Amino acid sequence: MSLERDIIIALRQVYDPEIPVNIYDLGLIYELKVDEEHNVYIQMTLTAPNCPMADYVVDQVKTAVEDVPGVVSVKIELVFEPVWDKSRMSEEALVELGMDED
Repeated sequence: MSLERDIIIALRQVYDPEIPVNIYDLGLIYELKVDEEHNVYIQMTLTAPNCPMADYVVDQVKTAVEDVPGVVSVKIELVFEPVWDKSRMSEEALVELGMDED
């Protein structure tokens, strides 16, 4: 379980280039799996399907996760269903962007 925690910490270092919040707290990571051999599978999305920085963000995610000690390989699947919306954001991200409802 600590490898998954370390991967999440690494994902929190990757930021959407247009939004000052990390991709994990933005809710762009839909699925994170680590198998017994420490191969990592990530299903993720972007805030918009036509994001001009898509390749950059995916490359940043791949590099960040590959740099986690113990990770053997990383496979990233970029999906756009279900469509991302702000309901996927963490409370911290909502507060950071001034979108909290309090």
